[in-house]
Amino acid sequence: MRIHLCGVRGSTPSPGAEFARFGGHTSCVAIAHDGGTAPVLVLDAGTGLRRVSGLLEGDAFRGTILLTHLHWDHVQGLPFFAAGDRPDADVRMLMPVDGDDGLEPVDVLARGMSPPHFPITPRELRGRWSFEAIKPGVHEFEGFVVTVAEVPHKGGPTVGYRVDDGRQAVVYVPDHGPPSPEELDAAVVELARGADLLLHDAQHTAEEWPGRFHFGHSSAEYAVATGLAAGVGEVVLFHHDPGRTDAELDRLLDRFQDAPVAVRVAVEGSVLDRT
Repeated sequence: MRIHLCGVRGSTPSPGAEFARFGGHTSCVAIAHDGGTAPVLVLDAGTGLRRVSGLLEGDAFRGTILLTHLHWDHVQGLPFFAAGDRPDADVRMLMPVDGDDGLEPVDVLARGMSPPHFPITPRELRGRWSFEAIKPGVHEFEGFVVTVAEVPHKGGPTVGYRVDDGRQAVVYVPDHGPPSPEELDAAVVELARGADLLLHDAQHTAEEWPGRFHFGHSSAEYAVATGLAAGVGEVVLFHHDPGRTDAELDRLLDRFQDAPVAVRVAVEGSVLDRT
């Protein structure tokens, strides 16, 4: 599979020269079956979703978007997705929702995307769109086997995804606030077990985490420990703090040069080929 990192920042976009090298768009990952095909599976719809249109060479998007949760930084690219907002688009969107209030998933999404907060609602996106709830378990989307697991994170239901094409597996856990900084979350470790690639929330450093633990995110050190416990091939530090500059991300990566698992820092616009 070919994995396009279209947005790697957390919480809010980070414009400016000091963020240019690692990127300022928020969470979005686009997956294609191989290097010669267009992405058909998108994980999250942060502002990085705007980059997906450029990967389609003028074509409409026809595929599936899976949301990990409905926080702003994971959905704000939706109304600016040019390849999805056109008459010939065909988009299936799935998201975790409580279901206790009787609202349809599209209505939950519309709470943050409708007047007076935004000029249009999700139902007004052009093309054929469907909006569905997703539950933990094993599913099939766009020719991939996708395992869904609940992930601890403040402010609403949140899930992580494992995407498998029969040869390689990538795990995506961009927002993860474990109940305790001293204990790895068993569900996340199991989701990542033996995966080739783990994209994991690394918004904080170990030094910052005690004062920010209540925000509901992980440290880079916790992300690496999770990957090591799960036996993954490589950990990709993801969901960078919006104030973390390129120079600071360079220094963060230096911490893990001798780690017992391969570690990289996610870079917006980069492509990870897993063959």
